[in-house]
Amino acid sequence: MARKTGSHSDITGPRVRRAALQLFARHGYAAVSMRQIAAEVGVQAGALYLYTPDKQTLLFDLMRDHLQDLLDAYGGETSAQTPVGQLEAFCKFHLRYHIDRPDEVFIAYMELRNLTPENFAVIEKLRHAYEDQLEQILERGHKSGDFRVPDNKLATMAIIAMLTGVDTWYQEGGRLTRERVERIYWNMVRRAVGA
Repeated sequence: MARKTGSHSDITGPRVRRAALQLFARHGYAAVSMRQIAAEVGVQAGALYLYTPDKQTLLFDLMRDHLQDLLDAYGGETSAQTPVGQLEAFCKFHLRYHIDRPDEVFIAYMELRNLTPENFAVIEKLRHAYEDQLEQILERGHKSGDFRVPDNKLATMAIIAMLTGVDTWYQEGGRLTRERVERIYWNMVRRAVGA
């Protein structure tokens, strides 16, 4: 099927991804059809296949790109020398990064069940690469005596779950500023690890 008149791959491709992201987050991957995505973009359903081979690939690409962007953004985030400083930097980075990406976060966590086993393995590897950053901070803090947690892996999962939840309730212009949210979350995490 030919591309719609006036359609350009550098414009329509990103629009397809944005539409899929919003629809998957709003209705769930399983409930969204390629026809719905096409209607949202304003192209014929067959035209979507110029931009993605199928819905599964679209989901995988959205998740992979979100996690790769997260890893790239965190790459050189902290210059803190102590485990406490590194943990504070991680927490604040995580909050800042995720608070503006509720759709991406929802999909990255809630749509894992809809990935093929091959795609799941790739996404799981990227998730572990990010989680390992926090776990290594906790291990360094345990060795230095700065942190007291019974299990670093469990603490890693608990901290990430707590921090990631911010995008489900935070509203810009609401009762708490972003800076206040960061301070409150950091104090909760600090206490949770016994620092």
